[in-house]
Amino acid sequence: MMVSPRIEDTFVKVIFGWGILAAMFTSGPVKVNVFVGANSKTNSTSNPWWLSGGTSNNEPAAGFGDVNISAILNSFQMGYDKRVRPNYGGQAVTVGVTMFVLSISELSEVGMDFTLDMYFRQFWQDPRLSFERRPGLDKLVVGAEYIKLIWVPDTFFVNEKTAYFHDATTDNQFVRIFHTGDILRSIRLTITASCPMDLQYFPMDSQLCYIEIESFGYTMSDIRYKWNDGLNSVQVSGDVSLPQFKVLGHRQKTIEASLSTGNYSRLACEIQFVRSMGYYLIQIYIPSSLIVVISWVSFWLNRGATPARVGLGVTTVLTMTTLISSTNSALPKISYVKSIDVYLAACFFMVFASLLEYASVGYMAKRIQMRKNRFLAIQKMAEQKKNEALHASNANINDATNLDLGPGLPKQTEIRINMHDPLLRRGHTNLMRGGQGGSTSRLIPGALHGGPASRAPEELLLHQPPPLLHCKKNLQKMGGISPSDIDKYSRILFPVSFICFNLMYWIIYLNISEDVVPDLVLLGSN
Repeated sequence: MMVSPRIEDTFVKVIFGWGILAAMFTSGPVKVNVFVGANSKTNSTSNPWWLSGGTSNNEPAAGFGDVNISAILNSFQMGYDKRVRPNYGGQAVTVGVTMFVLSISELSEVGMDFTLDMYFRQFWQDPRLSFERRPGLDKLVVGAEYIKLIWVPDTFFVNEKTAYFHDATTDNQFVRIFHTGDILRSIRLTITASCPMDLQYFPMDSQLCYIEIESFGYTMSDIRYKWNDGLNSVQVSGDVSLPQFKVLGHRQKTIEASLSTGNYSRLACEIQFVRSMGYYLIQIYIPSSLIVVISWVSFWLNRGATPARVGLGVTTVLTMTTLISSTNSALPKISYVKSIDVYLAACFFMVFASLLEYASVGYMAKRIQMRKNRFLAIQKMAEQKKNEALHASNANINDATNLDLGPGLPKQTEIRINMHDPLLRRGHTNLMRGGQGGSTSRLIPGALHGGPASRAPEELLLHQPPPLLHCKKNLQKMGGISPSDIDKYSRILFPVSFICFNLMYWIIYLNISEDVVPDLVLLGSN
């Protein structure tokens, strides 16, 4: 006896047929959950895998309750072209951007760049990916593989040097698809971006580095970027720290970039760094100041200790030269003067001036000694002339008292000394009293015309050469200054000058280097 088929069995066969047809026209298997009524003779354990919504070998279904997630994802691909942006030919796609900076590993003056690690998130809407909302299911969270199947903005970083994705243990990115068609893509990036720096106030400077975000191919008529969360769109982790810098804060900007290919929407995130001076104080400023102080020790040494004073001066000059070279080797070769160059140049000048001070002391002492030697030689020559004149006068006196004056006796004896010597003119011009003009003459009469011989001794005594004048005090100085005076003045002048320079240097540069950009969101204010 034939039994007519039940209505439930017929319905199951129809559904099964439609499932086979759907699988033939889709890119992947379509999993359909079928729930059989309670009056059916077949139970769930005897249903095949395609009825239970699972896979072969009794695999569980990729479903959420009575919803098959795989079917929803596969349905997105029906008629979907990832090469075409959403709303093509219509309103521009608005792409919201947020950033969370995890760490900043390096800020290099030589390379003029900085490296940071961040979560980069983009928000946009694609109506083609919307689906019906069900209780407990308002979004789909899918892995990185699905990103290759949908349209994504062609975002790039304008000032990027190098960048790479993180893929340990898998690609560090995900996509969330909301039922309204809103898309969230989050990815972890490490970016090295260029950062032009102004090192005029180095090492008391602050640097403003930035990251610029822009679409590579879509103009503003197709894509417009915005900061998705307003002032909170960029956040910096409180654990961010650098050896030589501290992060002061950041600010956000929206820019319209005009290029030859059109106008592009651009976002800029600027981060301000303030340099910490501790390293440079310990390694450069304090050592250079101590080198200058050491060079002053030569002022208290005896000026006759030439090896000690010259060795000390040359050593300090070479040490400063080495310190300047090592400092500039760690910095880019820039053409303008940095604040640290001003300080090191002043220290080098002080050290070099200490060396020149001893050179001037030695030169002055040498010139004074030469002048003294010449003066002593002239004085000795004048003494000899004086003795000769006295000897001749005594001889004439003896002849005049014993004999009458005869025609053969010389009537006078003349002594001439050249007074044009500049060494003698700096002191007393005349070595002998009564001298006039360029030479001094002394006449010693041998006889008076028509006078008695008894008056000759009195005339000779009136015209005897006077004693020589001494000017030792003036000979010890040149221009009113002695070598010892130079050392005494240097002991005061050099320290006072260096202290005044330090006061002006630190007051000026610390004031002008305190530059905080306006509208800055300070770190930790969020």
